[in-house]
Amino acid sequence: MTPEPPPGPAPADLALETRGLTRTFGELTAVDGIDLAVPRGSFYGFLGPNGAGKSTTIKCLTGLLRPSAGTLRILGLDPLADPVAVKRQVGVVPEDLALFERLSGGENLAFVGRVYGLPDEVLERRTGELLDLLGLADDAGTLVADYSHGMKKKLSLAAAFLPAPHLLFLDEPFEGIDALSSRQIRRLLHDFVGRGGTIFLTSHVLEIVERLADHVGILHQGRLVVQGPMAQLRAGSGAGESLEEIFLGVVGARDRPEGSLEWLGA
Repeated sequence: MTPEPPPGPAPADLALETRGLTRTFGELTAVDGIDLAVPRGSFYGFLGPNGAGKSTTIKCLTGLLRPSAGTLRILGLDPLADPVAVKRQVGVVPEDLALFERLSGGENLAFVGRVYGLPDEVLERRTGELLDLLGLADDAGTLVADYSHGMKKKLSLAAAFLPAPHLLFLDEPFEGIDALSSRQIRRLLHDFVGRGGTIFLTSHVLEIVERLADHVGILHQGRLVVQGPMAQLRAGSGAGESLEEIFLGVVGARDRPEGSLEWLGA
């Protein structure tokens, strides 16, 4: 049974809100009139199959793409009217990480800190704390080109945390990292939300989303088909289902026959 979306919070309680958010590419509608409602202080898992429109949505929310239609409010501000004010309060870990490969890890963070106008003493303190917390202190002077994929993920996360944001956008932060790095990142994200921060996360790893997220939205073919607190979605399913079962039910995979491939032989 597909859960019904519960009532949403009042606008004043939202860190992120969209109304009719739409993005088209010619005749293709990648994001089709979605109404996101992300409460302040929540960990929001944004899910969907490949090609559902998740990355396009995040690009609209973070200013990399201009929406074709609809409105956005981020931390009570209009990012299209006042993008600088919004960016000062937001951290982003994009899927491609957006790091400078020919700079060291420390130099990458110094660049980010200067873009945000952080005082030198604040930049130095926060850089040291983040590098130590993420296990990168010994590699601060190493070129990012020589970092492993997991190290790059952690450095990108450090850059997102550096300006002390109120809202984090994370696009597949756990992809391709080892169990130890995953644990470090999960602990850091949990502490951030515990201090009142808000996280908007996309991930294909449903187990991680189920462990971390307290709110979920599921996108399918560009449309937001389910949204609400995790506990209410489970209760609405009628059987306390796992996130995987809810997800598969929503996107129509649950009722597909398993079948067999005859060409594999007996």
